[in-house]
Amino acid sequence: MHAHDHHHHDSDPRHSFSGRKLKPPKVSADMTVKDLIKFYGSTGYNARRLAEAAEILKDMIDTNSTVCLTLAGAMTPIGMGRSISAMIEAGFIDWIVATGANVYHDLHFAYGLPVRQGHFDVDDDVLYAKQIVRIYDVYIKEMETLQAQDLLVQKDIEERSSEIPKNASTADIAYVLGKAAKENAKYPEKSFLVKAYENKVPVYMPAIGDSSIGLNMLPLLLEGKGVFPNTILDVAESAAILWKSRRSGGLELGGGVPKNFFQQTGPALYQILKIKEGGQDYLIQMTDARPDTGGLSGATLQEGKSWGKIKTSHKGNVIVYGDSSVYFPLLCSYALSVCKPRKQKEIYGKKDGWVRDMKKMYFKNKS
Repeated sequence: MHAHDHHHHDSDPRHSFSGRKLKPPKVSADMTVKDLIKFYGSTGYNARRLAEAAEILKDMIDTNSTVCLTLAGAMTPIGMGRSISAMIEAGFIDWIVATGANVYHDLHFAYGLPVRQGHFDVDDDVLYAKQIVRIYDVYIKEMETLQAQDLLVQKDIEERSSEIPKNASTADIAYVLGKAAKENAKYPEKSFLVKAYENKVPVYMPAIGDSSIGLNMLPLLLEGKGVFPNTILDVAESAAILWKSRRSGGLELGGGVPKNFFQQTGPALYQILKIKEGGQDYLIQMTDARPDTGGLSGATLQEGKSWGKIKTSHKGNVIVYGDSSVYFPLLCSYALSVCKPRKQKEIYGKKDGWVRDMKKMYFKNKS
């Protein structure tokens, strides 16, 4: 170990007894979410991590950073869509990276298709015989929900293929599905995809083939109808969003493809296009995945610094360990309590121009 390393550690507040004095906080009746987060912040473990996440989220919003929400795991089937909508409406979410499943199941609520609370300790052979599909403790109907939804998705993509650019990103597909639901669905207010469409928030599904949205493009492919997304265009558009953002950050529910797709925007600009370094200013993740098994879902956010995914490993990032179905609504309520609403950035309408600008910059640098 070098001498200056010793010195560095000596002056680093993390290695000194200078933290806040631990005073056991009082619990009280009818605490607000703001009170609860403050309570958590005076304690330790994941309660304190959640309070740190709340502070980072507030900072992200107040500094007018471009905020990305990433959605892994089946968040919409349990009803998280309207929390996402509230954040979009307040101008706190500027773009979204989701699994196709989260988009597909979100649409059930717009169209009033049956989704019910079920049970997790069951005989799935019996459910299959009854044509009930299960997502842990949520039940969906095979015919009335899935197959009814399939027809709608296929019809919308086929009939509106003239509205989709010939070279389309998955955000262009999501935009058309949101538009169709706004125009035709019985309960458009129950869908985050509709809210994203209304506020020009692009929704990317980079693993679209690994979802019912992708499955529903199979008949179109065989019949030679519809427009098929170019996921490399997703890579270009997401990189351009980071390139054009003065400050940027993300709120990650779970890990998986959405987490990495969002975080790789830094390497896209730095390692590949060589036009900007730095990556994200802020990263918040909620996960139950471990870092020691080598999966990206559990990889620490600090590790991302070595790839140029985040500006610094030392601040502006936190992982809250546990279930995002518990944490996410608390963070939303906290942000809505303490942050002033922001004007929507309407990135969907700007992304194509941003990619053109990035292309010019890339060629200018190459010559």
